[in-house]
This record gives sequence, structure tokens and C-alpha cells, in this order.
Amino acid sequence: MATNERTTGGLRRFFERLTASEAELDAQELQRDSAKCGAVLADQCRRGQIVSVSGRLRTVAYTPRTNLPTLEADLYDGSDVVTLVFLGRRAIAGIEPGRQLTARGRIAIRDERKVIYNPFYELEAPR
Repeated sequence: MATNERTTGGLRRFFERLTASEAELDAQELQRDSAKCGAVLADQCRRGQIVSVSGRLRTVAYTPRTNLPTLEADLYDGSDVVTLVFLGRRAIAGIEPGRQLTARGRIAIRDERKVIYNPFYELEAPR
């Protein structure tokens, strides 16, 4: 019976992968990669926690402000987005959309979104 259950489960996963959209498959892969490197999934992060999150940068935007310019990057790990905010920066080499990285810092909440200010980060080699 155990063999039959494994076969049924394997077939189910096969058909789920066949019918899943490319975005769903990408999200699953990002979550697996995040778990491999020991990072916390973004949807599990809570305000005040010091976390390590890993994923792909979706957007990077320079926000000119009158007193302090900021560079903001949305990091997506397949479960949720964490915005990385680099205060006083206009650009950072390697911080660009599509780049994989791991960031560490304390989670804050701004406008109901998860944010890490001035995170420590490690860029992964381009794929």
C-alpha cells in the first residue's frame, strides 16, 4: 500500500507541475532556494525580527527626497516581498532587477509592507 501511495503522490505532483503556471513554478523554485540557504520565508517574517531573507530583486528604484535620497529594491522569495531600503544611496553596483541576493537585517513595517533598512547583503553569482 505504501508503494501505491507514493505512486499516487508522485503522479499528483507531476500533474500539478504540468498545469502550474510559469509564475507558480518560479515561486516554488525561489522558495526551495531560500530554504536551502537557511533563510526565513518573507511571509513568515514579523516586525522586529532579525532575519535573513533570500530571493530575486523584482524592482529597484531611486527615490529622491529633499533631505535623504534612498534606493529601494523589492526582494521576492516566492512567498512575499520584502523591500530593502538603502538610505543615502542613489545606486549600488550589482543591485539591479533580476539579481539574486541574500539580505540580513531587522524587519520593520512601513505602509503595511515589510522593510529592512540598510541591510547587510550578499549578491549571488548571476545565473
